[in-house]
Amino acid sequence: MPITFSAESRVFCIETESTGYYIGITDTEGFVTHIHYGKKLCAKDNLQHLLRTDEHPFLPSKNERDRVAFYDSCRFEYSTGGIGDFRESCLNVKNERGQSAVKLSYVSYEIINSKPKLKGLPATTEGDGCQTLIIHCEDKVLSLSVDLYYSIFKGLDSIARSVTITNNSDRTLTLTKVYSACLDIDRADFDFISLNGSWARERHIERTPLLHGKVSVSSLRGETSQQQHSFIALASKNADYSQGEVYALSLVYSGNFISQAEVNQFETTRAVTGINSENFAWKLEAKKSFTAPEAVLVYSDEGLGKMSRTFHDTWRNHLIRGEYINKIRPVLINNWEATYFDFDEKKLLDIAKEAAKNGIEMLVMDDGWFGKRNSDESSLGDWFVNETKLKGGLKPLVEKINSLGLKFGIWFEPEMISPDSDLYRSHPDWALCIQGRKAALSRAQYVLDLTRQEVCDYVYERISSILKSVNIEYVKWDMNRPLTDAGSILLNSENSGELFHRYVLAVYALQEKLVTEFPHLLLENCSAGGARFDAGMLYYSPQIWCSDDTDAIERLLIQEGTALVYPLSAIGAHVSTCPNHACGRTTPFRTRGFVALAGTFGYELDITKISQEDRALIPEQVGLYKKYGTLIQSGDYYRIASYSQNKEWDAWCVIKKDKSEALLTVVHVLNHPNLHGQKVLLRGLDESRHYRVTILDSMGSKSDGGIWSGSTLMNGGLLLNRQQGDFHSHLVHLESI
Repeated sequence: MPITFSAESRVFCIETESTGYYIGITDTEGFVTHIHYGKKLCAKDNLQHLLRTDEHPFLPSKNERDRVAFYDSCRFEYSTGGIGDFRESCLNVKNERGQSAVKLSYVSYEIINSKPKLKGLPATTEGDGCQTLIIHCEDKVLSLSVDLYYSIFKGLDSIARSVTITNNSDRTLTLTKVYSACLDIDRADFDFISLNGSWARERHIERTPLLHGKVSVSSLRGETSQQQHSFIALASKNADYSQGEVYALSLVYSGNFISQAEVNQFETTRAVTGINSENFAWKLEAKKSFTAPEAVLVYSDEGLGKMSRTFHDTWRNHLIRGEYINKIRPVLINNWEATYFDFDEKKLLDIAKEAAKNGIEMLVMDDGWFGKRNSDESSLGDWFVNETKLKGGLKPLVEKINSLGLKFGIWFEPEMISPDSDLYRSHPDWALCIQGRKAALSRAQYVLDLTRQEVCDYVYERISSILKSVNIEYVKWDMNRPLTDAGSILLNSENSGELFHRYVLAVYALQEKLVTEFPHLLLENCSAGGARFDAGMLYYSPQIWCSDDTDAIERLLIQEGTALVYPLSAIGAHVSTCPNHACGRTTPFRTRGFVALAGTFGYELDITKISQEDRALIPEQVGLYKKYGTLIQSGDYYRIASYSQNKEWDAWCVIKKDKSEALLTVVHVLNHPNLHGQKVLLRGLDESRHYRVTILDSMGSKSDGGIWSGSTLMNGGLLLNRQQGDFHSHLVHLESI
């Protein structure tokens, strides 16, 4: 069995396909300790020896006078505050006198061949071969139970962790910190890898050496944010995309978070992730429980590449749900960059007619169709059709769109409210606000208080009414501002620290209700671009809008960082017009298409206004997506070259699971005179097979690249000719013969 417990050695062994995670229970006070995570160990060995309890400061049972020194050096499986472990704690609890200390002791365990759901929270789902270890702990003084969950999946080197806290006493306790996972590693020679950015520059990869003390990323914006991301990795100094050790943590959550690594005086590293404790306090009533969001851990001994592929398979096989898990998404055209707010039925139909001629399958009507919404200054919350723009409402428009053979999709921003709206004039108290203060605007809007049930009921009723009124097959759910002025009239001083988490739970409940009532709906989450691109959102929508920056060259960095953690099938990527609306750059139309193929693929432009030359390429691009979509969506992702590192060219490859087919994309960002062609060393092919190579370049030239062995393509390389000018590219198909 992959999960075992030895009563003699008091060691839990959690073994995945090629990794081992080992937990020791000390024989006196039952401390739950971390022995090892990484390559597998021999369970018959004395693994408790690796805990260093045979050296100073020893266990408290042998050296009571240095108990604090033990706490401050022990590698705990789940760290707690107030007792003498001065590193980052995962759990802080205040008693009725305001005192804070927690000391956990082992009670018992369960091993089950399933995976319990997390009530109200997104989480990985079980499948054949799934097992879960539950370690039951307690603090007898507080009458507090702490259950540690570890789930593993057949064929995957990932471990899903979560924690449930239960107050067994007859008094109220206050949780001031509840993290989801702690990982203590007996070494410190790591680089800290994170994803940072801003609007239109999301998820750029950043790598920095660990130092003594703490290195962290976090968000207090009520969303996982464009500035930081809830994924971190600890990588050995030699780690790149194909070699080296990597320990990674990804939080399945969409609100305030912290992910952190800390090196202490003994050269050990503690990594933690969970809900950010700032502005968090949860009143845990007697006999009630609190469940922390799930965190997924991955260890790779083959660098960042294997780590990425493990995350991709975990999300595709055990997180993303619904009928679009393995279905090729319809090629859509969104009218936002085409028209912004300036559209009517005629304009949308003109776009739809031209789109249908060129193989596009869906028209998405973005912001501006409701209330008096002619700019971003008004009407959020007034989810009623603007019949000045759309004569007769949605029905005539949708019927005409459908008659062209196109599906129809629509944009909502359900979580927001405009001061200039009928809803706000009727219910100003429905916006988040601190009594006595004027709430701050962002994008001329406030945030609805979704912790109130009547607000959620209104939001859902309006969305569902629109969806029931006509044949709508896609929804883009947007969120265009962070949370501030976090006050609710329903939360008193004792519960005010619960607002941010309750807000996220309300969003989850709304989306769960939506996908349950409308199971055939394709939901795409969005947040001012990619401010809420996280694993929590993927549980409800199989794809997320990656960034409002649709420039193909900017997208190289954005999509590389996103694909470090998330599968290409989840990345919303579109071809847009040039000069690009975000940065003004002009790139070849085919290059824009090649880059957008590494995602869900669609268009963000006015097809009636682009050149005939570019328009004529759309059927070709749609054909490429139809031909290679399944491969892109389900294949293994290999990063070949990184523009973020070499500043000149970028390349990635998607390889079919059985290695019979591959699609290589190469973008030559900057050209130089008097240079040879680009040599590309592929990865992930079968060395013993031969592959027929077909090359399409961004100038439209298609050529036979010959037949080559996998060993030659990976070790000798594939030569690609340079093209005149910057931003050109190649799309290379390899098929086993």
